[in-house]
Amino acid sequence: MNLKRKNWIRALTAHPAPALNALADRLTAGCEIALTSLPQAGLGLLTLTDGAFHEPYYLGEFPLSTCRVELALPDGRRAEGGAQVMADDAELARSLAILEAILAARLPGWEQVSAHVESGAFQRSEENRRRCAMLAATRVDFALLGNTEEDGDED
Repeated sequence: MNLKRKNWIRALTAHPAPALNALADRLTAGCEIALTSLPQAGLGLLTLTDGAFHEPYYLGEFPLSTCRVELALPDGRRAEGGAQVMADDAELARSLAILEAILAARLPGWEQVSAHVESGAFQRSEENRRRCAMLAATRVDFALLGNTEEDGDED
């Protein structure tokens, strides 16, 4: 897998939340899970700076869920993971944090998480390709608008 750790959550969220929750539950059946930051769901504010007066203003709100976990296996191995996701779903944030910890520490089941990351990254790249194709199809060449022969005098 050639994807950087900072992109794992985006790739994983290409999959449905129930599938990710089930995968996290299945992979942590024998683990002790300690929440280092409680799963929270709420709103984040998007702040921008005004171009004229350079003062901050709030563009809007977006759903945001966060969680940090520490996993402990019976053999003594430990791993930490965290997630922030633009969704109003604290359980999803918890599952993503668990999956991130499993993959980062290569705990048992990391191959399944890696496969989900790779397939999610492929889905995201296909979405980006389709969006770029749609954007390219809407481009307009305004240079041709001024080149008409009707601009001359016909007296």
